[in-house]
Amino acid sequence: MQFCPKCKAILIPKLVNKKRVIACSCGYVDRKTEAGPLVEKMALVDDIIVMDENAGNSLPTMKQRCPECNHPESYFWLQQTRAGDEPETRFFRCVKCSHTWREYS
Repeated sequence: MQFCPKCKAILIPKLVNKKRVIACSCGYVDRKTEAGPLVEKMALVDDIIVMDENAGNSLPTMKQRCPECNHPESYFWLQQTRAGDEPETRFFRCVKCSHTWREYS
């Protein structure tokens, strides 16, 4: 994880002139560091994040049983869905059937 030298915010992957770089919302762009894979397509459907089909390949996995197909392994990610002083929401996506669900902390 890298931080912006100007405003100290977290640098995020971004596509600039067909090249993956890491950048900040303040305008700083680090063109020397190669950015990791980008999640390009995300949509909000019934308050659940739906990602591009290939996005799961870059997410970490954990032993979390799917409530639909009972598969023991799932991808997971965290997202702040409520006020900043409340804990983030944990989202899971089944490795086998791609069923997506969430768990509040």
